[in-house]
Amino acid sequence: MATTAGETNQTDQTTILSYRALALQVTCDAINQISDHAEVRERMMATIERVSQQIKASINFIGKDTKLVVLPEYFLTGFPMGESIEEWKNKACIEMDGTEYAALGKVAQQHDIFLSGNVYELDPHFPEIYFQTSFVIDPSGEVVLRYRRLNSMFAPTPHDVWDKYLDIYGIDGVFPVAKTAIGNIGVVASEEILYPEVARSMALKGAEILLHSSSEVGSPQLTQKHIGRLARSIENMAYVVSANSAGMANIPIPMASTDGSSAIIDYRGLILAEAGTGESMVANAEIDLAALRRARQRPGMGNILSRQRLELYAPIYNDVSVYPANSLLEKKAERSHFVQTQIDVIENLTKRSVIK
Repeated sequence: MATTAGETNQTDQTTILSYRALALQVTCDAINQISDHAEVRERMMATIERVSQQIKASINFIGKDTKLVVLPEYFLTGFPMGESIEEWKNKACIEMDGTEYAALGKVAQQHDIFLSGNVYELDPHFPEIYFQTSFVIDPSGEVVLRYRRLNSMFAPTPHDVWDKYLDIYGIDGVFPVAKTAIGNIGVVASEEILYPEVARSMALKGAEILLHSSSEVGSPQLTQKHIGRLARSIENMAYVVSANSAGMANIPIPMASTDGSSAIIDYRGLILAEAGTGESMVANAEIDLAALRRARQRPGMGNILSRQRLELYAPIYNDVSVYPANSLLEKKAERSHFVQTQIDVIENLTKRSVIK
C-alpha cells in the first residue's frame, strides 16, 4: 500500500454504471486527550474496526450493490486543539504505508467497496510537516488516490511548499482523479467545498463523482457548505457524496456541534438522500453513471460543463496573487505563521483596493 500522492488506477475494467453510494455518518472519537503513543494507535485501530462493523451492517440493510462508502473528516483522530504542528505530527499522523492504511485496505477488501475518508498523513519528502489527506481505497485494498488539502487555515498544505511539491508529484499529484470501475473519482476536502476552483479542476480532469469528507455544522437552516455542495454539483455536472461527522466525542467542544446533513447530490443539484443527526446510514442513494454521461453528452443550455470559456478568466488568475505560495519552504511550520500570513494578505488586498 505504498502508493504515492496523486497515483490513480488506470487499469482497464468494466464500468459499473449503476450502484449505491453511502455517506456514512459516524461519531469522531478524538484522540486529543490521550498522551500515550501506543494508546493513540490502539484507539485508531478500534475506530477502524468500529467503522468496519457499521459498514457491514449498513450494506446488509441497503443492499449488496453498495460499492462506495465515504467517511467523515477527522473520523480517525479528531483535529488539533492547541497542539503544535510538531506535536500533532507525532501524535495523530499516519504513515503513507502504515498499519492504519493496511487496516483500512482490509475493510475495503472485506466489504468489496471503494472506501474514502480523510486523515492526517506524513510524507517522507516533507519530514517537518504533515498534510491533511483525502484517500480512496479500491476493493483490492490499494490506495488509488491521495489528495492533499490545498486550502487550510491552520495546517500545512502543498501550496505552502509549492515548488518542491510540484517537482516531486507534478500537477496530477495536486489534482488527482482516479479512473475506476465505478467512474472517475475526484475528492474535495472539508471547507474546500466553498472553493469552486478545486472541484472545477477535478471536473476538467474528468471527475464524475466528487467525494467530500467533512466535519461541519449541521443545521436545519441552509449552511454555507450545504450551498457549496449544491453549487459544485450543478457547476460541474457531477455527483457529490458528502459525509459529515455525527458529533465529536472526547473534546471540550459540545459533541453535537458538528453533526448531521450528510448527503448525496446528483449532477443536477438534486438531493437524493440526506441524514438527520446522529450516527446514520440514511445518506445512501443510487449513482447512475449512465444518466450522468448522457447529460454531459447532451447539447443545450443545461450542459454547463461544455459551455465553459476558461480563456476569459485565465488573465485575471495569472495577474493576481492572493495567498503566497512556498511560505513554508524555508520556515518552520507554526500555527502563528498561518494567522500572520492571512493578516498580511488582507493588508495587501486592502492596499490594492481588492477589499476595503
